[in-house]
Amino acid sequence: MTHGIDTDFLVAVEILDHPFHHEADALLETLISNGHDLALIPQTLAEFIHIVTDPKRMPQPLTMAEAIRRAEHWWQAAEVVRVFPNDHAVTNFLTWLTRHKLGRKHLLDTLLAATFQSSGIHRIVTNNERDFKVLGEFEIVNFRP
Repeated sequence: MTHGIDTDFLVAVEILDHPFHHEADALLETLISNGHDLALIPQTLAEFIHIVTDPKRMPQPLTMAEAIRRAEHWWQAAEVVRVFPNDHAVTNFLTWLTRHKLGRKHLLDTLLAATFQSSGIHRIVTNNERDFKVLGEFEIVNFRP
């Protein structure tokens, strides 16, 4: 089965001093050892690089070069399925924003969800369940203890 990954999971796996690093790393190991694939969209990589290089968010931010290296590693990983928005995803994105009265703080997560849904992916690995639950389309896999 393919699991879509949210940025918070990617950050937790890659940042060793993240409060949920061990849980995220254990979940990653379990998913891979059980033969699951991980779906990743380009926007997640952009958000990942933005977060991990931000000194306001990270006590020890990564350099831009290191953040890009880690993003490239994920993009090239054999377990990763690359997923891209298509017409259906954009239509759902706009529809969901209106239907669920979502504001600007939900734009990236809603586009992420619409992209996964249009690709037949109905599981998202995230600790931000609230961002996706409202859509009524996904099973959420949490990694928070």
